[in-house]
Amino acid sequence: MPTERFNSESQAAKLRAVPPRATAVELPGLRDILDTLESFHGKQEVRWPVDPYQFLVWWQCGYPPSEERCSRGWESLKSEVGITPAQLLSATSSRLSAVLAAGGMMPQLRATRLAEIAERVRDEFGGDLRAALDGDERRRVLKSFPGIGEPGADRILLFAKIAPIAAVPSNCPHVPVRIAARRAPATYTATYRQAREIIAKSLPQTFAALTRAYLVLQQHGRVLCKRENPKCNVCPVAKSCVYRRRRSTQS
Repeated sequence: MPTERFNSESQAAKLRAVPPRATAVELPGLRDILDTLESFHGKQEVRWPVDPYQFLVWWQCGYPPSEERCSRGWESLKSEVGITPAQLLSATSSRLSAVLAAGGMMPQLRATRLAEIAERVRDEFGGDLRAALDGDERRRVLKSFPGIGEPGADRILLFAKIAPIAAVPSNCPHVPVRIAARRAPATYTATYRQAREIIAKSLPQTFAALTRAYLVLQQHGRVLCKRENPKCNVCPVAKSCVYRRRRSTQS
């Protein structure tokens, strides 16, 4: 189900298509750019559970994708049923569906997925999913859950402080690519991976630096640097943006 836009499954399919690898571009001024963006947009806070299991549950609490819908469904689920595997598995499918309706469409499907997640975490991981994310297979484990593709797995690992991965908001990987590399590649996959490499090459590989980058770039993509019709004329980092300079020379 993308945060960031809940198109994780379609995005995962695109990621499996393995298109030609984009050339990574370092952006030495990224820290200064993030400072400017943070001054403009304000300090950003995490608005979702950072525990891996709780994130998987939260991710199924809203549809279509938005943090607002997920949060509404999450609060409804917590207050009416609970979020532990035992609590979810003790609730009937109809009960879960009714509670999840607060988060939007397809509550029956999301109820089924929640039951699957709870059962797997209980039976395969002894109720402790985080402990299973300590090795080389952690990304594979996360991607085996419904709605989790490569962007979602990266996000979980970063914000749970399991691995300092240069995660990129799945709904706006074009933002760092535009700033550094003129135009986004032709596919979502190539754009996401190039964005991840730009961040990895340009920032310290620390949880603090990478989580801040994720949150600030996410907000910038939502407000100004939209996929369609970006508001370059009011962007505080337009002078540092290769994409903006290219547009200016073409106009």
